[in-house]
Amino acid sequence: MLEAGTEAEAAALEAGRRMFARPVRFLLGVARLDQLPPADLPEVALAGRSNVGKSSLLNALMGRSGVARTSNTPGRTRELNFFEVGGRLVLVDMPGYGYAEAPKAVVEAWTRLVFTYLRGRPGLALVCLLVDARHGLKASDRETMKLLARAAVPYLVVLTKADLLRPVDLEARLAELRAELAHTPGALPEPLATSAKTRLGIDRLRAELAARAAPEPVAVQQGERS
Repeated sequence: MLEAGTEAEAAALEAGRRMFARPVRFLLGVARLDQLPPADLPEVALAGRSNVGKSSLLNALMGRSGVARTSNTPGRTRELNFFEVGGRLVLVDMPGYGYAEAPKAVVEAWTRLVFTYLRGRPGLALVCLLVDARHGLKASDRETMKLLARAAVPYLVVLTKADLLRPVDLEARLAELRAELAHTPGALPEPLATSAKTRLGIDRLRAELAARAAPEPVAVQQGERS
């Protein structure tokens, strides 16, 4: 994570702003692996337990309401939903895992789709592992972390709903995560606290994603300077 207040951080934040200011388009929803689109751009996947707030966070990143459908009903997202950002990156909104109340066959199908994608997708640059700030890591999150380590896929732990914790409790949660992630293969050492409601951490997450995107077209860079 970049040091706050530095020129490098300012440049990274600006790169993130520019990328998400460009057009975003929904590509397709995929229910089976044979429906996956070509991996022409770097991809970043948003993974996490059901009802962790993936769709709300995605909408906050895009700066547009309704890009991803949100619901209070766990397990609403049942496909891998692909979104192209500015012609440079594809974000993948994944079905939530760990929701036991859905029919067993449905849960097994979702789990197989998600984990097979994570194991073998070319061009997968990063996984954002979303974790509810109020609850911290669950057993199913740690299972996913083990799978990502075996697949050699780097991942960033992103706390969602951070506005629902008192600042002192949020700092304690972050410290707890730092201690665990320091000894966890594949994990970026610094977790990121976010809130789709207050926009806490959204700009920094945009910067992290822009750093893994395809290079910005020269014409766009020149246009920004003019």
